[in-house]
Amino acid sequence: QVQLVESGGGLVQPGGSLRLSCAASGFTFGSYAMSWYRQRPGKEREFVAYITTTGGTTNYADPVKGRFTISRDNAKNTVYLQMNSLKPEDTAVYYCNVRRGVIGNRRDYWGQGTQVTVSS
Repeated sequence: QVQLVESGGGLVQPGGSLRLSCAASGFTFGSYAMSWYRQRPGKEREFVAYITTTGGTTNYADPVKGRFTISRDNAKNTVYLQMNSLKPEDTAVYYCNVRRGVIGNRRDYWGQGTQVTVSS
């Protein structure tokens, strides 16, 4: 079955950097677009970044544009999120996501999440 395992979170000071990883298994990784979402304290889960199957196209939420970079290594079944110039408002649990299925029968798969805390 589909499994997504996030790692790389931790405590970092404002202006610092962190790289998150998501190891995928249970499906043909290179055939699916991947995304990162996050959930800030007291807020609903929100979209962060998206990458197509080969990495040819990426998309980002406005608050992270210019600071975060999503990438993938299909040979390693892994998607990454490089986070630079971190701000306190980036504090959240970050989740890896894959969306599979045809229209009318789609399903979202999520990892367990990894905590990112930006604080001085």
